[in-house]
Amino acid sequence: MYPVHDVDAILLLALSLAAKRRPAELVEIIAAAELTQGAIPPETKLSDSFYRLSEYGLICAQGGGYTLTPDALQILSGQAKKALTPERIYDIKENLADFHLNGEHALILLTVEQIAEAIAAHHAAKSGTGKNLLVPKPKPVAEPYKHPGQRKQYKSFATRRRKEG
Repeated sequence: MYPVHDVDAILLLALSLAAKRRPAELVEIIAAAELTQGAIPPETKLSDSFYRLSEYGLICAQGGGYTLTPDALQILSGQAKKALTPERIYDIKENLADFHLNGEHALILLTVEQIAEAIAAHHAAKSGTGKNLLVPKPKPVAEPYKHPGQRKQYKSFATRRRKEG
């Protein structure tokens, strides 16, 4: 696949998170993209990336959502479990560079307006009172743990007396 863009790797990584058990809706993909990178890529780049990846047969529309194809799963396989997101993106980009087009595939044409609506819906859901499982939980402030009931270790009377004398 030539040329390889960062957004392509981010979209594949987000789809791998959002579409594990069923095809993911566009809002879920946006939430997963924000979770992986910390920011949402621009609408035009996401639209182009959907087109490119569907043209190469790496993503497909299925049941009102989007999912990865077996070729895309093969590209994503072999990732280190403890790798950080930039390392994962780099590995995916390397695998995408080695990937070659196999036949013709159905194109996914998403407009910038559709992606902008999904981003707005994601922001509304994130600021709402409902529970969003794709947003990381805030960590509580760590306080030093004090062990209640433990006293200072005292030396026996005989040991103190020997050292004094």
